[in-house]
Amino acid sequence: MHHLMICASCHGAEQAAALIGRLAQALPDFSVGAAQCMSGCSRPGTLAFRADGKASYLFGDIDPAAAIDDIVVFARAYHAAPDGWITDALRFGTLRHGAIARIPVAPDP
Repeated sequence: MHHLMICASCHGAEQAAALIGRLAQALPDFSVGAAQCMSGCSRPGTLAFRADGKASYLFGDIDPAAAIDDIVVFARAYHAAPDGWITDALRFGTLRHGAIARIPVAPDP
């Protein structure tokens, strides 16, 4: 399962809920939900992409309401990438400027 989490602290519960509804409709292959706090307060507008066996991504300084199309484009590319590793960020609009981290998959013990 693929996950998209939106920081409710950055956006407020009402705005996050509205955004989650829009993104859930646009991304039926994702579990879209709110996180109470993602500790991205220095770069508010935090959202994250995760999936088992894939790299994870953390973005900040994102206005999800304005960047919804960019979020959907990134989500589809992430879903299609077998390992989640995306090297060409040029097509992701505002998200490419808000990238905080790409976290590799944890190695097997």
